Amino acid sequence: MADDLFLGLDIGTSSVKSILVSTNGDVVAVVSTPLTLATPQPGWAEQDPEAWWAATQVVIRELLSRRPGARVAAVGISGQMHSSVFLDKTGAVIRPALLWCDGRTTAECREIETRAGGETHLREWVCNPALEGFTLPKVLWLRNHEPQAFARLATLLLAKDFVRFRLTGTPATEPSDASGTLLFDPAHLRWSREMLEAVKLSPALLPNVGGSSDVLGRVSASAAQLTGLAAGTPVVGGGADNACGAAGVGAISPGDAVSSWGTSGTVLAPTAQPRVDPQLRAHTFCHVAPGMWYVMGVVLSAGGAFAWYRDLCARDLPEDSRDALLVDEATAVAPGADGVTFLPYLQGERTPHRDAALRAAFTGLSLAHTRAHMTRAVLEGVCFALRDSVEILRQLGVAPAALLLTGGGAKSALIRQLQADIFGLPVQTVNREEGGAYGAALLAAVGAGAFPDLKAAAQRTLTRHPAAVPNAATHDTYDRIYARFRALTLPKL
Repeated sequence: MADDLFLGLDIGTSSVKSILVSTNGDVVAVVSTPLTLATPQPGWAEQDPEAWWAATQVVIRELLSRRPGARVAAVGISGQMHSSVFLDKTGAVIRPALLWCDGRTTAECREIETRAGGETHLREWVCNPALEGFTLPKVLWLRNHEPQAFARLATLLLAKDFVRFRLTGTPATEPSDASGTLLFDPAHLRWSREMLEAVKLSPALLPNVGGSSDVLGRVSASAAQLTGLAAGTPVVGGGADNACGAAGVGAISPGDAVSSWGTSGTVLAPTAQPRVDPQLRAHTFCHVAPGMWYVMGVVLSAGGAFAWYRDLCARDLPEDSRDALLVDEATAVAPGADGVTFLPYLQGERTPHRDAALRAAFTGLSLAHTRAHMTRAVLEGVCFALRDSVEILRQLGVAPAALLLTGGGAKSALIRQLQADIFGLPVQTVNREEGGAYGAALLAAVGAGAFPDLKAAAQRTLTRHPAAVPNAATHDTYDRIYARFRALTLPKL
């Protein structure tokens, strides 16, 4: 097995990424290709699942071309959570997928609460509130607004599970992604019969559930021709992007915690038992490590907020270095951006507000302020929004002593230090930067027998870098500025 390679895929919102990882954990090739997002109406967000599959074919073929003759021993897949793929009885896509950041389903969320008899049952049945981003409200929206399409619905899949279905012909999912549907009981590791009965949906719509490192299908002959993978290559369950991202930096045990910046942002803390926030401000999901769960707060616009701001306000900067130049500008501005505050609620918000109608704003602007102040305010605003989740973890008794970083927030020295100073916690990166794709590759390696379990895989492949520690005086300053942010946002934590 020493020469085997493990392929990790990450089906994201902005791109499909693929990596090849060796048995000692080295990343030997990386390929990604961009995706586009459609917004047919304000607050809506859709993608064509076949675009994910087409992009997957492109990145796998390119990846394999860079390692001629390489043997891929197994494939693991990570992907955006919640996004609904509606298939008919032939396996054809019925309509574009409604994404995790789509906010059209407020009425359906109220319908779920009514049918379930209130949030007490939601906590008991599915451990989470009815939020627009989850999958179940999207299914009810299809039933309520596109009944002809709903009448064709035979199978409901999530993003990464659709790609595995196209690779193998086998519909399946695993607990970490199923947890985000509002149809799965994370505490008892099963589809929720109670929820299905309450909303009058057939369990036949749902795929079988296997383990994240279990082999849930093998590459079909037709997919082999399209991708260049060998027919029969095992494809494991994989996991939701946040769970795989946590695995990709080694956050798989109680006491660990990770802050992630993708299009959205999260703060995630593994737990040995399912821990449910009594106020349902944070989410409770299954981890990709067997017998593990996690509590997570979600900011819907993290890296997405910075990208929106960059594309609107920095068009004069060279495209290939725009991010770095903006961050450099922000380093010259003092903490607090001279009174400018940014609320990063471009697509509504989850933690702690649970409000799809919430919107973003700059406050405190004057003629004296420059783009550098606004950039600093955007970066601080995302960190303040993530601190809301850190504070909730503290209240729930899962307070981290430090945070591992992954995604865009791990790549800049300024943003790493901002997180340390705003959270009041040491922050660390690891020797791998591939996030969810790397976690998916580790799951593939476990499934192929290269490691006995995910913990061993992480221990043998990941090394933590020295921590960036908070500056005590700067943290005190940021406590006051965070209070300003909180006064603008409500509710009380």
